[in-house]
Amino acid sequence: MYLKQFFGDVSSPHPCVNCRGDETLDFNVRMAFQPIVDVDTRSIWAYEALVRGEHGETAADVIARVPPDKLYRFDQTCRVLAIDTAARLGMVTRLSINFAPNAVYEPATCIRLTLAAAERCGFDPRQLIFEVTESEKIRDVPHVVRIIKDYQGRGFLTAIDDFGAGYAGLNLLAEFQPDLVKLDMALIRGLDQDRVRRSITSGIVATCRSLGCEVLAEGVETAAEYRVLRDMGITRFQGYLFARPALEALPVIVPETWDALGAA
Repeated sequence: MYLKQFFGDVSSPHPCVNCRGDETLDFNVRMAFQPIVDVDTRSIWAYEALVRGEHGETAADVIARVPPDKLYRFDQTCRVLAIDTAARLGMVTRLSINFAPNAVYEPATCIRLTLAAAERCGFDPRQLIFEVTESEKIRDVPHVVRIIKDYQGRGFLTAIDDFGAGYAGLNLLAEFQPDLVKLDMALIRGLDQDRVRRSITSGIVATCRSLGCEVLAEGVETAAEYRVLRDMGITRFQGYLFARPALEALPVIVPETWDALGAA
């Protein structure tokens, strides 16, 4: 129902040789989900899909097994599996999916399996968020900008993940403005006791606000970190303070968590 109405025709053949459907991974992957919360409404705004191994191995362990010539297939597999699993679990919030920019050859072509999965599962593709990680070495920034703008033009929300941790930093933000900027956990760890981290974070928040990008704090583990970030005007959070990722399950936020934080 959604494919042609919102994203155009995705059924026609494409010339991209990297979009063959017969390539497979030689190992199995599963999905875990971690909530992204809106503290103003005390609600779960989205879930981020996180890749795991067949027996619950970490994302780092899984990614280490992906050879360069299977990066495209891995990226496609994770997208489709995230949507399949989210739909099976009855997810009604937004779904945030990480993608490997170096694995996307042609945005309009490489999105077709994602849209087909959403159509098959009855998952509204307008609920998808695509995160590009700043910690990955991006070989071709103009190409990434083209991907992001293509996704934004299709109605997807976009995000820079791990902001402040990687290779591009503010230069990447200068090239395109996503809907969300996710502060890296290393930047905010212990910022309640670190004047330098507070100053840097406050500057990023102000810059993003002026550009129309919402800041999301991820990896938040302590109430003290939360309160400093909340005082900066951040309203969306992700981290162990609220809930840990759950393998093939959708964690909930218990009322006691909100009460302890005074997040009303």
